[in-house]
Amino acid sequence: MKYKIAVGKKKFEVEIGLIKDGLAQVIVNDKTYEVNIENFAEVTGRRAIRESSPLPVLSGTKAPAPPDTSPAQKTTSVSLASTGSGVVAAPISGRILEVKVKVVDTISVGQGLLVLEAMKMENSINSEVSGILREIRVRVGDQVSTGDVLMVIE
Repeated sequence: MKYKIAVGKKKFEVEIGLIKDGLAQVIVNDKTYEVNIENFAEVTGRRAIRESSPLPVLSGTKAPAPPDTSPAQKTTSVSLASTGSGVVAAPISGRILEVKVKVVDTISVGQGLLVLEAMKMENSINSEVSGILREIRVRVGDQVSTGDVLMVIE
């Protein structure tokens, strides 16, 4: 989601991408920055772990849900891109409802990998990289946090 903000008379479009181990991707006026969250441990209760690999980039946006007044869950689709590492990370915190693939499956761009429930919304996590699925680090029912590695595709 893009936020339109103003600082004095200057206007900006800001989007928060993935947050992983105290680093966050922030897109300001279509330019991506990697920023350090100084109070990461305080906010999450986890210490920041620095790795040499870059954060995956959240490239899709949630599809608008159709108007509905029923309490039923709505489904959105989130596509994840990797910066070449093939790491699929949680775009938001939630609970794993379904894993649609298995280790050694051949994965193609756009393929659904899993379903993540967050705030009573079902989010289909799709791949933007092709390759072989080497690791699945979650199971149905697992709670995940933003930036947690869910799968690795090589």
